[in-house]
Amino acid sequence: MTLALTRPHAITTDPELAELAALPVRHRAQWGRWLAVAVAVVLFAQLAVSAVTNPRFDWPTFGAYLFSPTILEALWFTVQLTAIGAVFGFLFGGVLALARLSGNRVLTAFGFAFIWLFRSIPLIVQILFWGYLGALYPTIGLGIPFGPTFVDAPTKDLLSPYTAAVIGIVLHQAAYGSEIVRAGILGVADGQHDAARALGIPPAAHLLRITLPQALRTIVPPAANEVIGLLKGTTAVFILALPDLFYQVQVIYGRNGRIIPLLLVAVAWYALLTTVLSIGQHYLEKRLARGHGASTSSTKENAA
Repeated sequence: MTLALTRPHAITTDPELAELAALPVRHRAQWGRWLAVAVAVVLFAQLAVSAVTNPRFDWPTFGAYLFSPTILEALWFTVQLTAIGAVFGFLFGGVLALARLSGNRVLTAFGFAFIWLFRSIPLIVQILFWGYLGALYPTIGLGIPFGPTFVDAPTKDLLSPYTAAVIGIVLHQAAYGSEIVRAGILGVADGQHDAARALGIPPAAHLLRITLPQALRTIVPPAANEVIGLLKGTTAVFILALPDLFYQVQVIYGRNGRIIPLLLVAVAWYALLTTVLSIGQHYLEKRLARGHGASTSSTKENAA
C-alpha cells in the first residue's frame, strides 16, 4: 500500500505510516497529453503559415491603414463611448441595485421593471428607438406634469444621433450593471451589516466605508467582463452612422474593396483594447485581494 501524501506525519501519528515516502502521482495516459500538444502545435503552425503565405490577407494594406488618422479618430470615438457607457451605466446601475435592495416596495418594483425591460431589448434596437424618438414624440416640452407646457423644442434638435447612442448604451449597461452590483452587495456577510447598526454607523457611511469596499472583490470580475462586452457592443452605433471603429472600417472597405485587411485592422485594435482592459482587471483584482489574502492567511495560521 502506497499513500501519496506530502506530509504524512501531519495527518497521522502512527510511526509505520509516518515512515512511508510520498510518491508523485503518475500520469498513465502520457501519450494522450503529448498527442493533444502535437495537434495544438500543428494547428497553430498551419494558421501562422497560412497568414504569412496567403496573399489575400493583404498585409501591406493592413499596415497602411492600421495607424491612419481616420482609424485612430474612430478608435478614440469607440473608447469614449465605452468609457461613458461604463461609468454612467454602473453609476445608474448602482442606484437601481440599491432600489431593489431597499425595503420600499415601490422602489423595488421600479428597479425590477427597469432591469427586466432593458435587458429584454437588444442594444441595437434601443439605439434605434432613441435615434428615432422624434417619430413618436415630435416635440419635447418642459412644464407641469399633466398640465401646461412652458418650453418645448423639436425632438430631433434635442436628441442628436450621438446623444441617442449614449442614452441607449448607458441604459442598457445600467440594467446589467445593477445586477452585478446587487450580487456584490448581497455577497457581504450579514454580520457586517449587524455590526454597523450596533455601532450606530449612518447608512451612507455604512454603504461607502464598509459594504462597497468588501463588495468590490465580487463586483470587479463580472464588471470588467461587462466593460469588455460593452467595448465590442459599441459597434451597434453604426446603425446611426456614427463614426466608431467598425463603421469607419466599413466605409473604407466600401470604397476600396479591401474587406479582409480592413476587418483585420478592426480586429487588431479591438484585441489590443481588450488586452489592456484584461491587464487592468488583473491588477485591480490583485490589489483588492491583498487585504483578504492576509486575513485568510492569519485565519489559517490561527486555526493551525
